[in-house]
Amino acid sequence: MSLERGAVVRLEREPSGLAVLTLDSPPLNLFDQRMIDDLQSAIADVAAEPPRALLIRAEGRAVSGGVDVHVFSGLTPEQGSRLWDELLGMIDALARLPAPVVFAAHALTLTAAFEISLACDLIVAGRRAKFGLVEKVVGLTPSMGGTQRLAERAGSGRARQFVMSGGIFDAAELERWGVVNEICPEDEFEARARALAAELAEGPTKAHAMTKRILRRFREGGIPAADEVVRTEAADLFATEDLQNAVRTFLEHGGPGHAEFRGR
Repeated sequence: MSLERGAVVRLEREPSGLAVLTLDSPPLNLFDQRMIDDLQSAIADVAAEPPRALLIRAEGRAVSGGVDVHVFSGLTPEQGSRLWDELLGMIDALARLPAPVVFAAHALTLTAAFEISLACDLIVAGRRAKFGLVEKVVGLTPSMGGTQRLAERAGSGRARQFVMSGGIFDAAELERWGVVNEICPEDEFEARARALAAELAEGPTKAHAMTKRILRRFREGGIPAADEVVRTEAADLFATEDLQNAVRTFLEHGGPGHAEFRGR
């Protein structure tokens, strides 16, 4: 099934349970109002009907050249506050999705697009991918969660360096920082990103969702908060078909690798 959000964002749902969200506004996939509106609509769609995994990717020579500065022109502080509230709501909906989310960055990934990637679970990058939060050029600081989510992955010192310098950093450096999870050669990039997302879609969806919930509580309240989720919620996994079938096939065959997960 394929759902189109205007001409600049596509959302495709595959029979396997994998959903693919594609930015497609050449040449630079700039975040103008149309891109923002269409992306909000697509993320609302997957939040309302979660897939088993989501892959976010882009067409064109850049993942995104950043935000179209016209979006900021003439905004009052009150209007800016409403915009940030709206965009952070979109980011939070993406981060809370009860399924693994893979972001595929094949090339330049600036500002809003990079902030979206940081709300995803895994970031796969091509060797020539570059990343930046360059809001300082217009007198802003990242306001879609990029600073804090970068700090979560790489530490507050790195986040300060990244944001205050307004520099462009390559994939290899961000992999060293723990921000990028995997780097692929250009000729393997698209296939690898899709294969990873498809592999996650075939896995135990409920268990992946619980992993995300535990990590969210860890971010909010440290190890005690995460432990409390394990104590009070993680045992619900024993009621899932996926766990019951996986345990049964493990015992029948004497090892793992025989279970088929259906996300229930």
